[in-house]
Amino acid sequence: MKKVIALLLLFVLTSFTAQPDGAFETGEYFKFHVHYGIVTAGYATLEVKDAVINNKKVYHAVGKGYTTGLSKLFFKVQDNYETYIDKVTGNPYQFVRKIDEGGYKKDQEGFFNRSTDKVVVKDYRKKTEKTFAVPENAQDILSTFYYLRNHPSINSLKVGEYIAIDMFFDDETTKFKLKFMGREDIKTKFGTIPTMIFRPFVQAGRVFKEQESLTVWISDDANKIPVRIKASLAVGSLKADLEGFRGLKHPFKVKVKS
Repeated sequence: MKKVIALLLLFVLTSFTAQPDGAFETGEYFKFHVHYGIVTAGYATLEVKDAVINNKKVYHAVGKGYTTGLSKLFFKVQDNYETYIDKVTGNPYQFVRKIDEGGYKKDQEGFFNRSTDKVVVKDYRKKTEKTFAVPENAQDILSTFYYLRNHPSINSLKVGEYIAIDMFFDDETTKFKLKFMGREDIKTKFGTIPTMIFRPFVQAGRVFKEQESLTVWISDDANKIPVRIKASLAVGSLKADLEGFRGLKHPFKVKVKS
């Protein structure tokens, strides 16, 4: 359960999808409620700000996840992820990963050099600096969320098809795959929302039942925001529901309001 809370908070911060004029803009903010049944496990937030990198205006996205109440007592999570994204290409220039998950801590920054396809990772806890080769359009874990929201093929996917991108995480590049499962109207605190359903490929093990145990419901509108995320466990399930939002670039599509 401890690892599941950390994993779900992480996925909320990195979940996603595709508009000619972009699915998001500066000022967008989301808050998610993470819960196991009726028990609150924690919260996660995502916010888009403006910043300047090398005299160039970029998006500065900040994701935070944390446990609360009883969950915090038996497993404290305090995660901070940041990324600086090119407003035209959607590729990241720099990322920050500062986390504390039950004593497992990391404090890192990564710097992408797009002309050489390299990323320099500075680990402030270990006091190391390493350079890694990456594919041309490699994303960091948080920029993946925003990159997929503007992916050109998201709306044309057929059931069973998937999108794959290169994601750099934990000193290596992996293929992040997201499979389209279909569409569904779901009931939320905001009303009944039309959604697209996706499942990311995750590694099966002691926590998850199988490789596809995470399910994500994304608003089927121009914003393409995560409305619900569910992790199927050996016993029960852990969910993250959209709790609040502001600064959406497009109208939020609701069929029946609460």
